[in-house]
Amino acid sequence: MKRERGERISRFTSAGVVLSALLFAGSMAAARQQSAPNTPDPAGDQTTQTPPTATTASANPVASQNSYTIQVDGSKQWIDTKIDLRGGEKLKITAEGTVTYTDKGLHFGPAGITRSFADLIHQYPVPNGGHGELIGRLGSSGASDAFEVGNGTTYVAPVAERLFLGLNQSGRDAAVAIGSFQVKIEILEQGEGTTVGGPPETNLPEITPALLESLPRRVTDQNHSPGDMVNILIVGSEDEVVKTFTSAGWVKVDKSVQDTVLMGLLNTFEKKDYLTMPMSTLYLFDRPQDYGFAHAEPVRVVMSRNHLRVWKSPKQVKGRPLWCVAATHDIGFERDQRNNGLTHKIDPAIDGEREYVNQTLSGTGLVVARSHVTPPHALTEAKTATGGGFHSDGRILVLVLKNSAEVR
Repeated sequence: MKRERGERISRFTSAGVVLSALLFAGSMAAARQQSAPNTPDPAGDQTTQTPPTATTASANPVASQNSYTIQVDGSKQWIDTKIDLRGGEKLKITAEGTVTYTDKGLHFGPAGITRSFADLIHQYPVPNGGHGELIGRLGSSGASDAFEVGNGTTYVAPVAERLFLGLNQSGRDAAVAIGSFQVKIEILEQGEGTTVGGPPETNLPEITPALLESLPRRVTDQNHSPGDMVNILIVGSEDEVVKTFTSAGWVKVDKSVQDTVLMGLLNTFEKKDYLTMPMSTLYLFDRPQDYGFAHAEPVRVVMSRNHLRVWKSPKQVKGRPLWCVAATHDIGFERDQRNNGLTHKIDPAIDGEREYVNQTLSGTGLVVARSHVTPPHALTEAKTATGGGFHSDGRILVLVLKNSAEVR
């Protein structure tokens, strides 16, 4: 059965109650494994998506042009290594040392602490990584996807960016941490890409005004009421689209409440965060979305997440499929003006979500060209199907993905 975007709160609640019960049960199981004084307090644990202003490494001696030693202080969220990588740069990273959480008396090395059920109610930069594990990221932007390092790893920078190192922990953890990890970084292969954050903005003559005019400007609900704006176009095959989103840390959402319950149970048993809460069905080209993707904070996934819907259009660009994307940022709940139920409230400044998608996907190294285009009769202000307003500069982001057929 088709569902409206403004699903009633009971539908969210049925999934939310199950998830809340799972998380509560997990946290209780973890608490029984520890003495009461060492039980973490979820209310005091806060970590934002965007890291705080990066801290300069306390020691960054250059042993040679291709080797660096970095001291990563456990009490800091992120350390600026002062190493600017090129796209394609290949690194070998190894680490040793010990950090202690003084409130729990826990001592651990760069691999971190084995995840417990209590970790399901915390927010870490790498959701399913070890607690306190050494991690890295390119750039200080909240759109940068963190990666695991642990005791050691080989890493290839997808794009040119500054390298940061840190611990997979919350701000509350950092406040009680003492000790550090000594990290050695060796450049195994020099990179070639020099444009920071992805390809430069360029003109795409194949994205013509006629092509833009032929595409629907907005999605609709089941009653054909206009809703979210189509604010992104992607050129690439289905496999390339899915690969690019997953490489950027986006997850495919579940399609039903039943899927939600099953995945919530499985992820809880595996001590993983559940991020794939389903989204409502909307329509373009007279059919539901082909894919739904989300970026979310594990603890706030029911209420707040970056999310988008993707449709394959009947058009092609230079023989490759053209995909239409409607991206918005859920920031809470509001009244559905059609039926007085509750629905997700989106951030009305929707261009911010467009650029969030731009940063996350371009940072994978799988985007070879990008541009912002202004279609005829650009849409700058409108309302969603549920009655909430939004505004935009009217531009559409166009991303051309690396052609996998050409690199084989």
